[in-house]
Amino acid sequence: MKALLDLIIGDPQADRVVPPTGLTARLTVFVAAVMAFLAVISLALSLSAGRVADRWADELAQAATLRLPAETDQLQKALQILETTPGVASARALTKEEQEALLTPWFGTDLQLENLPIPQLVEVIADDPPYDLAGLEARFAAEIPGAVFDDHGSWRDPLVAAAMRVRLIGAVVILLIFASVGAMITLAAQASLAANVQVIRVLRLVGARDVYIARAFVRRFTLRAGVGAMLGVVSGVIVVQVLPDGGGFFAEIGFAGAGWIWPVIMPLLAAGVAFLATRAAAMARLKEQT
Repeated sequence: MKALLDLIIGDPQADRVVPPTGLTARLTVFVAAVMAFLAVISLALSLSAGRVADRWADELAQAATLRLPAETDQLQKALQILETTPGVASARALTKEEQEALLTPWFGTDLQLENLPIPQLVEVIADDPPYDLAGLEARFAAEIPGAVFDDHGSWRDPLVAAAMRVRLIGAVVILLIFASVGAMITLAAQASLAANVQVIRVLRLVGARDVYIARAFVRRFTLRAGVGAMLGVVSGVIVVQVLPDGGGFFAEIGFAGAGWIWPVIMPLLAAGVAFLATRAAAMARLKEQT
């Protein structure tokens, strides 16, 4: 707690080593703000994409489709099998209009679908716990030859994998952004140390230790990065919130639930990166100037 108070309050005499204004001050705040803004946008996109993929995967996990041959007349038998199967919450045969609506995006509206041998589709909703897939498939194979039961696994598995990859990409982007912040602040701190080399020499002559001198740089650049990141986070959240609702995926962009913790802690993370980067750069530079 004392170290945190010292970081916030600082030492007025030591703070004179680091100019409160100038190019390095403006550059530090600007870089932290821009990087935090980009981090918020990247997080919003990655979290939203992962959330959408998870929801779609959950919906596919609950739903399945039974496809009966067009020439079969065993729809009632198939429905009876499903209704008597443990783990099946409901089963409903799609109407002709619903099946045509599903095929219209692929064949267009000009094709006479009634002249095609369209299979009969049955929508199956799983209960909790779900049905035994292997047993249900075996029963249909024995009692209704030609029936195909699709649990949507071929669609669900890629969605789950895509959600994991999107989150991984988002994490990598955030790491690269904070690495860039650390590199930029390191350069700014080294430039400030080089510009104040005469002041540093005077401080050493009066007995100031390198830790005391470095503390001023660490405090100033940490606060600059924190303030800049806060401005960037606020700007990024505002942009995300005012995005037009275009429907579909764009309606999902934003933060929800526990995801709001990331914009809240991002200024602290930026300040932490600045603290570590400035301290390492200051100690290394002061050692070179000994």
